[in-house]
Amino acid sequence: MRLTRRHFSLACAAAPLAPLAARAQAGWPTKAVRIVVPFAAGGTTDILARALAPELQRAFGQPFVVDNKPGAGGNSGAAEVAKAPGDGYALLMGTVGTHAINVSLYPKLPYDPVKDFVPITLLAGVPNVLVINPASAQRLGVTDVASFVKALKANPGRINMASSGNGTSIHLAGELFKSMTGTFMLHIPYRGSGPALIDLMGGTMDVMFDNLPSALPHIKSGKLKALAVTSSQRSAALPDVPTVAEAGGPALKGYEASSWFGLLGPAGLSPEIAGRIQAETAKAVATPALKERLLSQGAIPSANTPAAFTRLIDAETRKWAQVVKTSGAKVD
Repeated sequence: MRLTRRHFSLACAAAPLAPLAARAQAGWPTKAVRIVVPFAAGGTTDILARALAPELQRAFGQPFVVDNKPGAGGNSGAAEVAKAPGDGYALLMGTVGTHAINVSLYPKLPYDPVKDFVPITLLAGVPNVLVINPASAQRLGVTDVASFVKALKANPGRINMASSGNGTSIHLAGELFKSMTGTFMLHIPYRGSGPALIDLMGGTMDVMFDNLPSALPHIKSGKLKALAVTSSQRSAALPDVPTVAEAGGPALKGYEASSWFGLLGPAGLSPEIAGRIQAETAKAVATPALKERLLSQGAIPSANTPAAFTRLIDAETRKWAQVVKTSGAKVD
């Protein structure tokens, strides 16, 4: 077929359309990038996001702004990012709650944790730590995990348990503890660890299974008493504090409930942008300053690939679905 001028004009008109997206991605970012934290300021999700944001800003030459959007156990902030354009200017600091637990705990989520997101990288894994208000510990005669279980059995429903929100690993760590020991604590959800810790230190709350980085300063200051960490091994940040499994006796054998935090983008985020963010995050956590900062707070840096992060989310979703079922945990 002989090509006419009309054929040539049509071809030229259509040709630039495909590379437009690629050129836009290659120039990313050209403006500020938001990292949405789906919890209040002061908690571990917020701490980790604020540690990473300046590193990404230096790497990409544009502001990376932490934007706290607390509510509904992290669902509100996650839903906001799920609805954002996949252009790389809205990212989520997701958690084990928003992307592995809530799908089993809530009858209906305002987002699909798989279809609505592109995993970018796991930033860090974090053990939780069982902490108690010192005045509550003295009143209840609690000195360790065994005496805490004894106090719970002697005071069913009269000891309250703060959390950073329904469905968070902090909430589920407590529910698993209750299930395995046959005890009951009144669960009081907050809009993040920050406000929950304020009330815990103030004496309004008794106990909390908080993420270690946000609780650690208050443990060191003596405002909170650490009874045990929820990981399978002791934390290097609190080497003298036992695990729940080793301190809790036969009833708590095998207990493990750790947290993790990672960056995700909305569906449609290009593999190129996701790969660039992952690569710069990996460089950042490999620097002695940031690596030591994270380790000193009880976090274990990762910065794995998008594919590895996707596999982790899948495995954790299946694990926590079983925990939710076994514990009988519900949104309250």
